[in-house]
Amino acid sequence: MPMRLNRILLSTALVVVALVLQVSVFARLHLPGAVPDLLLLVVVALALVYGHTGGALVGFGAGLLADLAPPADHATGRYALVLCVVGYLVGLARPETGRLRSATVPMLVVLGAAVVSTLLYAGVGALVGDTAARHVGLTGLLLTAALYDLLLAPFTVPLIMALARRGENDPLTGEGSAAVAGADGSYGRVSGMSLRGRGKGLGGQRGGLLSRGTTRSAWRKGGKRL
Repeated sequence: MPMRLNRILLSTALVVVALVLQVSVFARLHLPGAVPDLLLLVVVALALVYGHTGGALVGFGAGLLADLAPPADHATGRYALVLCVVGYLVGLARPETGRLRSATVPMLVVLGAAVVSTLLYAGVGALVGDTAARHVGLTGLLLTAALYDLLLAPFTVPLIMALARRGENDPLTGEGSAAVAGADGSYGRVSGMSLRGRGKGLGGQRGGLLSRGTTRSAWRKGGKRL
């Protein structure tokens, strides 16, 4: 119970901070194409530590909060579905041993998450009659989203993962990460990625929550959707 409480509190705090920064900072940068998706990076980083079950739950909660945050210019649940799927898929990339020995894997995960989230968001939008992606240019969105998230990831994902691992190994709980491994193998220590040592160069994973301009704000609820 203390371990799960740690996860809930940490995940909630990180998601809220990411959402506030997304809305107040990144969405106002007016970068060409997409906007760095800090909320996506939080989901990716936590999924790499918590596994696919935890990643899906965190993704759904983060996406739903983003859907409800004003201005709500798309159907509620759309971004929740996107981040839930991304969190689940990223969690599957976590090794059975819980150890990521190379920075290459996390960077590829970031790239994949940026691409999948953009395509999935556009696809869901097409199903509900939102065709704004056609006017914005999906190719440009994919390229800029991947670029921005890869640039931002080294400064966010290692820190978030370190915080999550610390919560998993809180000495006050009397439990280690290996002792709380779930049936799906989603819990455990992810080593080799701390802010000290080799993990310092790790990347993480993107798109924002507010934008200005008629075409850009019509397709996304912020910076993520161009």
